[in-house]
Amino acid sequence: MGKPTGFLEFQRISESYEKAESRVKHYREFIPHLSDEQARTQGARCMDCGIPFCNNGCPVNNLIPDWNDLVYRGKWQEAIISLHSTNNFPEFTSRICPAPCEAACTLNIPQTPVGIKSIERAIIDKAGENGWVLPQPSAKKTGKKVAIVGSGPAGLAAAQQLARVGHSVTVFEKNDRIGGLLRYGIPDFKLDKRLIDWRMAQMEVEGVKFVTGTMVTGATLPAGIVNDAKKTVSAGQLQKDFDAVVLAGGSENPRDLPVPGRELKGVHFALEFLIPQNKQVAGGRPNPINVKGKHVLVIGGGDTGSDCVGTSNRHGAASITQIELLPRPPEQENGELTWPYWPLKMRTSSSHDEGCARDWAIGTKEFIGEKGVLKAVKAVRLEWKDGRMSEVAGSEFEIPADYVFLAMGFVSPVGGVLDAFGIDKDNRGNARADTESDKAYATSVKGVFAAGDMRRGQSLVVWAIREGRQCARSVDQFLMGSTTLPR
Repeated sequence: MGKPTGFLEFQRISESYEKAESRVKHYREFIPHLSDEQARTQGARCMDCGIPFCNNGCPVNNLIPDWNDLVYRGKWQEAIISLHSTNNFPEFTSRICPAPCEAACTLNIPQTPVGIKSIERAIIDKAGENGWVLPQPSAKKTGKKVAIVGSGPAGLAAAQQLARVGHSVTVFEKNDRIGGLLRYGIPDFKLDKRLIDWRMAQMEVEGVKFVTGTMVTGATLPAGIVNDAKKTVSAGQLQKDFDAVVLAGGSENPRDLPVPGRELKGVHFALEFLIPQNKQVAGGRPNPINVKGKHVLVIGGGDTGSDCVGTSNRHGAASITQIELLPRPPEQENGELTWPYWPLKMRTSSSHDEGCARDWAIGTKEFIGEKGVLKAVKAVRLEWKDGRMSEVAGSEFEIPADYVFLAMGFVSPVGGVLDAFGIDKDNRGNARADTESDKAYATSVKGVFAAGDMRRGQSLVVWAIREGRQCARSVDQFLMGSTTLPR
């Protein structure tokens, strides 16, 4: 907790944003972190609620009341130690996590939760600026070797935890740089990629080896998946060269929309637009998809769709429309019914504020084109009743569109990696592995583990970090017979 009466004395402090008309001209982060005094005041609002639901709402079980209190008392170095005890990468989560901890905050019942996410960012940014984030190499090597397939948040978390207890860890990534969709799926204006490089440098000192441009198995990837691999390594070779393998390749296979006209030029998966843009911002070749002066339609109302909106605004699109299959959510949740669980409510991102028309309960009937080029989308309004949808008779309409970006989520891992290892899969095509038994995260193949989206399906970065950490504990237990890593 912070100040016992702080929640009565101080209002929630919201982070400031650079003005929309200015920030759409660049790809830099545009939300400055709180000042020390602002963070202290925000920390003071953490009340003595008795049962910290925020801790349970957070997938990594961050010790939120602890570091709120430490910030309130000005004990910043102790705060970063507390934060790092549960979260390897608060520089990522404090920027892109949707903050289920704030939804679970007791003060959210009247809709004024503590700004937990902003305090978290203030802690890690201050720690980075002052050189308090130092490598923690193991004093003794175990002689065991672990291969990590995939360098997203789950793979990186597992790698760091295992390296710190003395295992020799090698991370394999099919793309040309480390980070997975942290680097190439999330725009730079939401997450500065220098943060990934900073954390990667720390991990290299801790003994983690990174191998990029390497695909595990040579399976053909579906459309919309970027693959920079210049070489491949077989599942059998990894099992031969390493004592344990962790599969953390994520869920990259995008959900398609097989309606008439899908083949038209101008219809793309979201990542076909976002990944090349991130590479361009990093100094690569120009994005082959340029929507300047074009009419853009984004299908899908989640974070990936929002990222398409923000990127299209920075291109200078003539218009941007985002549609969603589900009905429009309420502007505000009924806290007395939903708290402390994640509520269904209307959410507006910074990208929407930059310019975007939004519509809900819309179905896509057809992509309309001329001479093979997209010109419009035929849509229909939907009626939802008892969880079932039906088309509203006579409600068909057209949306002008030069480009359509499909941002409807991801359905399964790609590349035949699971098949190459002979791993049992669940009914969604993910790796089958328990999370609670004495063989947590272990697949059906001895010595092979799975964590993150490759096991649980598409989810949040913070869930990936949790699974990577817990998987590391299970791997260490498997290799050594006991473990000191936290659960």
